[in-house]
Amino acid sequence: MKILVINAGSSSLKYQLIDMVSKNVLAKGNCERIGIDGRFKHQTGDGRKFEREMPLPDHRVAFKLVIETLTSGEGAVIESIKEISAVGHRVVHGGDKFTQSVLVTDEVLREFQGVINFAPLHNPPALSGIEACRDTLGKEIPNVMVFDTAFHQTMPPHAYTFGVPYKYYEKYRVRRYGAHGTSHRYVSLRCAELLGKKPEDTKIVTCHLGNGSSISAVDAGKCVDTSMGFTPLGGIIMGTRSGDLDPSVVTFIMEKEGISPRDMEQLLNKESGFIGISGISSDDRDLEEATAKGIERSKIAQDAQRYQIKKYVGAYAAAMGGIDALVFTGGIGENSCLLRAAVCENMEYLGIEMDAAKNDTTIRGKEGDISVPGTKTRVYVIPTNEEYMIAVDTKTIVEG
Repeated sequence: MKILVINAGSSSLKYQLIDMVSKNVLAKGNCERIGIDGRFKHQTGDGRKFEREMPLPDHRVAFKLVIETLTSGEGAVIESIKEISAVGHRVVHGGDKFTQSVLVTDEVLREFQGVINFAPLHNPPALSGIEACRDTLGKEIPNVMVFDTAFHQTMPPHAYTFGVPYKYYEKYRVRRYGAHGTSHRYVSLRCAELLGKKPEDTKIVTCHLGNGSSISAVDAGKCVDTSMGFTPLGGIIMGTRSGDLDPSVVTFIMEKEGISPRDMEQLLNKESGFIGISGISSDDRDLEEATAKGIERSKIAQDAQRYQIKKYVGAYAAAMGGIDALVFTGGIGENSCLLRAAVCENMEYLGIEMDAAKNDTTIRGKEGDISVPGTKTRVYVIPTNEEYMIAVDTKTIVEG
């Protein structure tokens, strides 16, 4: 069985074609700058690489290009679309309507319209990707929606309920939903394997750290709390997102600046976090360079991020009544030895003690235990594999 995994963004369409028998990635790539000018990257499992600029006016054109490339020409890895058994789609937000992955039907898409605004930057592109896929391949090839929020649906009410009038939960389903659930699920399961334990016998804190970041408490294999909130804006500060703040800050700035709710949403999602504090960049690598040069605002942004992560680790250890392992994943989590060292500093009271030499030599794409031998709490770097997790869910649902 071959599963095509699609991750559609507002101006991008990432893909992987995975052979579920061998677990090999046959091909992967990205259609970038959709609706702008268009750039296409494609790489096969045997190392062939292609990159070109071309018009990509919408997701339908982009998806057709992906199918053509997979089935014909120099980048082909299959002979026809008939070899694609199913397509799995990453969807950021399913509200509380979708508590697990689901087979796409016309009725499901109608229900999805009811939660599409819960992630206005992410859900509409996902829907565009699904529609493009169904238009190109036809409805005979099954599609599956895999929701980032689904893993977090095991949170108890005391963890997901906000301190606003309960009628807003009843009327509009305002509550904590979280994000990056597919990643948190993958790395927590892998962590249990590395610990040599069953998931139900573990207490793990998983840190998915990238341009968007979230932290989760995974107790007995289930999420019991997570840092992101109603939307992916909450939690720790991120590349361009503010993370948690006093709600009065929002109304204060709106009143003083005379800006609309839509403009405020733009400010918090696109102009805050690293870029807002540093005034330099939303990229952690740029901030590391600037901090090394003594630029104070860059240092403040990084210190704030690392301090907040440390607070979440401690809080989640308390919430679970212990911690067996701390996991770093995502672009920053996998790559930044400086961040990992800062987060784990002075955490011996939780049994966390990092081996500096192991931390410095652990690189992107390489899984590793970076804790001091014999310490109570293990610290791991585990490269995430959301695409494989999506493919697994897709396979399970289609076969079922």
